[in-house]
Amino acid sequence: MSGEYIVDEIVTNFLLNTCRLRPQVTRHAVQAAVGCTALATRHPDDDTEADFIPLTTGSVAEFYIEPILPHVGDVDVMHHWSTHLAIPRGHPPPTQLPAEFSDYVQVYEIVDSGFPGYVYSALRYLLTECTDDDMCRYTCFPYDPGKYLSCRTADPQSIHGPAAVTNTSFLSVDSVPCVRCLSWPPQAADWPTRHRNYGWPDSETVDRVVSNGCDVVHVAHRQCRQDEWESERQWRLSFSRAEIILLNSWIPVQQIVYHMLRVFVKTEILKDSDSSESLSNYHIKTLTMWACELKSSTFWTGDLNLIRICVELVHTLSVWLTDTQCKHYFINNCNLMDNYFGVETIASQLKSLSKERLSAWFVNNYIQKCSVLCADRVSSLFSDVSTTGKLRNAVSAVVGWRLNTALVDTWHELNLAEWFITGNVSHHSLTERSCICWMTELPKTYAPLTVYFTVVAYLHVAYKISRTGLTDDLMDVLATLAGQLVSTRRHRS
Repeated sequence: MSGEYIVDEIVTNFLLNTCRLRPQVTRHAVQAAVGCTALATRHPDDDTEADFIPLTTGSVAEFYIEPILPHVGDVDVMHHWSTHLAIPRGHPPPTQLPAEFSDYVQVYEIVDSGFPGYVYSALRYLLTECTDDDMCRYTCFPYDPGKYLSCRTADPQSIHGPAAVTNTSFLSVDSVPCVRCLSWPPQAADWPTRHRNYGWPDSETVDRVVSNGCDVVHVAHRQCRQDEWESERQWRLSFSRAEIILLNSWIPVQQIVYHMLRVFVKTEILKDSDSSESLSNYHIKTLTMWACELKSSTFWTGDLNLIRICVELVHTLSVWLTDTQCKHYFINNCNLMDNYFGVETIASQLKSLSKERLSAWFVNNYIQKCSVLCADRVSSLFSDVSTTGKLRNAVSAVVGWRLNTALVDTWHELNLAEWFITGNVSHHSLTERSCICWMTELPKTYAPLTVYFTVVAYLHVAYKISRTGLTDDLMDVLATLAGQLVSTRRHRS
């Protein structure tokens, strides 16, 4: 057995044994729930009758593994307006909507812009609820064509891509406004039915993805950002809801490989590069999704070696960069590599990567960073890893420390989660909408936290009643806590 293979094996075993699987409460997931509930209590500036409907997306929602080194750089929360809905062009307006929508809804048609994946949103219908109908049906009134939805901007200094960034004492929260589309878009019509040799995603997962529809977020194509009209009115199809379902259907090895690729590319390849638009986490995600669909199960689990898998996928990425072709996972004719700046250098770096080099990189730049978080008696072992035997012993000590501290880590995270929940409920008055949000988001993190929230919420309501009496708003909160959900639009009616 060669020394190179031994290091491959050490890195593989380290990651397999230290990446915990949920249910494992994390501050990131709880902070995402806090971010969602904060949005749920707000209203658009120009429409106080409308609500924001939030959804946790990004790494917090996509990963069910918890490595030693944090893999969540910020919290991503998408939110759509309860008064806005998108439909594919030519589709009839809906006559029924989920309870989260308001009693009046503006319906926008998704119109292709000429750039695959980028669209306009043309105002087409107004839906008003029939208040005497128990089925929550809507009456439709057409608009005169010609009005396109433009960007609703936040402070320009706080914008990053489609997101408005809010900094906190822990992680920043990227709040991404969007328009909800309940239908699967025709731009991705081929995705559900295309032939898949290796059964991923399976038919049940495909059905779940399609039934969730998509969103549109305000991002203009790179070639249109200097045009005032285009930059304000161009939107991009977002498949974040689909990606959450797909990534959570991966086996742990696939999630770990995705984590490894993200860490390596961001830390090593892009550290001195201005090519963040040419290569990003989304390219890595797309690479891994294609690999999950196009590679057999033996690629992932036969002779399991995480370094081998990563090197092969990195070499595939180098070919994509060389050819400046990265095919969108959902949209057939969409190339995600439309920016050529600096890609030749990055492609060359990736092409020359060997298993030996990547193994050494993970030992020196990943595992040793993990060791710093351990007790001194463990981290001190890395002062001398000059032989594979010493390296194996040092790594085994980190793995042992990780396993032995699992309960203590959970206790710390639960304490912090309780602090988050209590502080947020105490400082922000509960509403029916925020209660629904808490009770939707917390089970995704750690189900018992829902019980803790319910207790805190009842105490909060009791305190409010002692101060102001039992108001209609508090009655709505109590009904929600008791599981008797009443839609916001019905309460207004």
